[in-house]
Amino acid sequence: MAAQKGKDLLLKVDSTGAGVYTTVAGLRSRTFAVNAESVDITHSESSGRWRELLSGAGAKSARVTGSGVFKDVASDATVRDYIFNGTIRNWQVVVPDFGTIEGPFHISAIDYSGRHDGEVAFELTLESAGALSFAAL
Repeated sequence: MAAQKGKDLLLKVDSTGAGVYTTVAGLRSRTFAVNAESVDITHSESSGRWRELLSGAGAKSARVTGSGVFKDVASDATVRDYIFNGTIRNWQVVVPDFGTIEGPFHISAIDYSGRHDGEVAFELTLESAGALSFAAL
């Protein structure tokens, strides 16, 4: 895979719950991470005392982080609403030349910052809240 522009990695939300996704505005950096916990089943008779793991077990999770600026009052209000109300919505992470990861996420953190001579910026963290799907591009 050739190098891709970071701006092409998109974070979208189904803000109405009706399956229509809109891009979260003003993200300058984004990170998407998938984790899979392992289940250790090593015992005293494990071959050579090497660790053994149980295939297909353990919890899977995903985390999305992003930072940037809000382009308008509506996008700021939507995200603010979700954090204060604990709303879980379907989000999409579009990775160029790879695919789209979609599913329910909860906003676990939002930080606001700003300099006296600049704009107000934010950092957002989403945690998966259910099964995710993947569609290759």
